[in-house]
Amino acid sequence: MSFGQGGPYGPGGSQPPTPPTSSTPDWAALADDTARRGRRRKWLLIGGGVLAAGAVAAIVATAVVSSDGKGGASDQAGGLPTPQKLPSESVTPEPSFSHVAPPAPPDPVDILSSAKKDKAPLSDRTLFPDAKATANDRTYDKGLTSATKSCATAAQGALGGVLTQNGCRRFFRATYARDGVAVTVGIAVFDDKAAAEKAKKQARPNVASLPGGGVPAFCRKADCIASANAIGRYAYFTISGYTSGKGVASSSDPKASQAGRDVSDYAFRRILARGNAQASAVAAAGAS
Repeated sequence: MSFGQGGPYGPGGSQPPTPPTSSTPDWAALADDTARRGRRRKWLLIGGGVLAAGAVAAIVATAVVSSDGKGGASDQAGGLPTPQKLPSESVTPEPSFSHVAPPAPPDPVDILSSAKKDKAPLSDRTLFPDAKATANDRTYDKGLTSATKSCATAAQGALGGVLTQNGCRRFFRATYARDGVAVTVGIAVFDDKAAAEKAKKQARPNVASLPGGGVPAFCRKADCIASANAIGRYAYFTISGYTSGKGVASSSDPKASQAGRDVSDYAFRRILARGNAQASAVAAAGAS
């Protein structure tokens, strides 16, 4: 086989011949590569340090905000200025209330039930102070009043003995008249409620009528209507009839029975008013 002038690697060949490979390393190239890698590592270390410093600064800043300006080691380590503490808001104190309930006001009837508690001045003027007695929209004119420590002398019939046996201390009377009918009410005062209740239950006719002051004699020889009741240490009795001397036919007599109930109601309110006044005074003294 013969070859042309250029042979297989000449102008008609496919590629130039490969230069022979040397077994000696290129020390210059290796040195340059090593230098480049060193510089790159240095910059990475510097960049990482900057990032780490930024993270520490962020942590310090966070600690300062979270501590609400109290600072501490984090403020000094970060070199940050100590935040100014904001003035605290003024808080108006809420009103306080006592958990102890105030004492209940005294019971007026309880005061009226015992001579040791019932100390207000007592007379016919304090019990019957008004010139007229009004009850159930009806008005009665007042006649005479009286007071005595000898209770039996203000009674007639069996009532005198009942008052004495139960220890009556004082007896007050007043007479009221309206439209030809007169009523005498007598209030007997005892030491306690038990004695008053006993006198009420044992009562027999009755309180002696008290004429005078424009009221003629009544209920002395004619039949009349009597009643008895009590509140606290007070027992009160009424006798009602006609000033003309006419007798009451029955206990259902409309005028005489109505007048008796009205004056009895008035006496009850006057005694209760005495208890209320004393109870109010005790409550006011306790509150001051």
